[in-house]
Amino acid sequence: MTNNDPQPLQTDPRPPILPLAFEDVALAVGDKQLIDSLTFSIDAGPRTVILGPNGAGKSLVLRLAHGLIQPTAGQVRWRGPGKAEMPGARGMVFSRPVLLRRSAASNIRFALNLAGIRGAEADARTADALDLTGLGGFAGRAAGSLSTGEQQRLAIARAWAPAPQVLMLDEPTANLDPAAADAVEQIIRDIGAAGAKVIMTTHDLGLARRLGEDILLLHHGRLVERAAADHLFDRPSTDVARDFLAGRLTW
Repeated sequence: MTNNDPQPLQTDPRPPILPLAFEDVALAVGDKQLIDSLTFSIDAGPRTVILGPNGAGKSLVLRLAHGLIQPTAGQVRWRGPGKAEMPGARGMVFSRPVLLRRSAASNIRFALNLAGIRGAEADARTADALDLTGLGGFAGRAAGSLSTGEQQRLAIARAWAPAPQVLMLDEPTANLDPAAADAVEQIIRDIGAAGAKVIMTTHDLGLARRLGEDILLLHHGRLVERAAADHLFDRPSTDVARDFLAGRLTW
């Protein structure tokens, strides 16, 4: 899986879109408060894992960051006005892949076309993305004919092909068997090593231990603790973190 490692983004000519800042962000639906007074900043560097139990608001944070939903209060800001809207500057992969009814290669070319990348460069990037994700022999296969794990890898390949500065992954291994999950974890490491900022959500403590470097722990739509991974897992500072790590935290 790592014989075709992605190339570092050190010569990326685009202006940086990080840091990402949440400033007193809230999200309510009717009288239900889903996200409550979130304030934090995420910069380039280590992989950031947004951790918490189901229903903590993790996926909503990614959707707010990606602009798929708007906060009811507060502000979500990327560095500089409009920079995060540059084609291909950021990518997102959902926990359940949403793929086009086309071939694997066509799914990737579609994303590249939206980013303004066409012709020979699109062909090269498509091949690189398929190789990175272990799908080099699947270019002509219909996306719908792939296994669940292969579809998730294709979704990551499609998001990665435009070389985003930030790649957001929502519970990327939640629906996968152990072998497929291990393959996806290695891809995430490779992408991070190439220079992209990885922001991902999970409720899986094992995954967070293996891939997390910067951890944000959410509960009831609030940020209850933020720490480096070794500190959070070895020396949690809050009762909520201690209860979550011990399996005692309930919604």
